[in-house]
Amino acid sequence: MNFADFVCFEAIVPELEATDRDGVIAELVMALDKAKKLGRGNSQKIIKSIIKRENEASTGMGKGVAVPHVKHEIAKDVVAAIGQSSKGIDFCSLDKQPVYSVVLLISPKDAPDKHLEAMEKVFKHLQQEKFRKFLRQSRNAEQIKDLLLEADEKPFL
Repeated sequence: MNFADFVCFEAIVPELEATDRDGVIAELVMALDKAKKLGRGNSQKIIKSIIKRENEASTGMGKGVAVPHVKHEIAKDVVAAIGQSSKGIDFCSLDKQPVYSVVLLISPKDAPDKHLEAMEKVFKHLQQEKFRKFLRQSRNAEQIKDLLLEADEKPFL
């Protein structure tokens, strides 16, 4: 699975307005909603589900990144939004450091294999210091999209 298979490039937010975890989640879900990836009237249900899941265990994996995710019956396919914060957001990360890059992933409940494939793709790249650095340095949606497409072609940037 490639980033191009599940990242909604219209839902890339190069500078998040939200300054807290729940606000970031809502902003990214609304970006997916605006791109018509969630179905009418479903955004609030998904926001609540992701926040509930986040309250159970933080998805702040450390090194400035977080991957809030949920499997939801409303989702028709795996879809992701990406947001950046130059200020940093408290995501209760494992390393207690702020988060600058957020990949929000929503998957159908009945497609656990697709969910795992997408998560594997995201984590494989976010574990690479060079990828995290390039992602954080990206200043607009086009640069983020180009980075993801390059990562699809070259698995180890």
